[in-house]
Amino acid sequence: MSGMSDYFIRLRGCVGHDPLLHPAAAACIRDEQGRILLVRRSDGVNLWSFPGGAMELGERADEAVIREVREETGLEVEPVALIGVYSSPDFAITYPNGDQVQPVILFFECQVVGGTLQPDMEEVLEGRYFGSDDELPPMYPCCVAKARDAFTFSGQAFFR
Repeated sequence: MSGMSDYFIRLRGCVGHDPLLHPAAAACIRDEQGRILLVRRSDGVNLWSFPGGAMELGERADEAVIREVREETGLEVEPVALIGVYSSPDFAITYPNGDQVQPVILFFECQVVGGTLQPDMEEVLEGRYFGSDDELPPMYPCCVAKARDAFTFSGQAFFR
């Protein structure tokens, strides 16, 4: 996993590639037409996802999504609602290096309050907006669920 924190590096030193619960936060960012921002990651898997990533030790989930979005996209955001929590074992991921995680992702509706969309070119290679009628790019299963929920979100959080 690119950008792995010192905390997760220490955990991986103890458990190797064994599965870990992986707390994370992700952002649903919409443009003026209501399309959602997806990013293409540089992890070699060539899948798209929502901006976001792992929480750091000592950080709140809302702080994590603000930091991750800024680092990955250059956008400054403010979380305004919880779209859902995605923690199903069906969303487990094995990364190319063999690390296994069961993500626990808090997915926030976010408003852009500053910055310019500029992928960092380290973790994120591209950012693009997609509408509900567009053919979505290849995504992790949890991101497929998040996209579906983002397009139907009406204020009631989803638990998947």
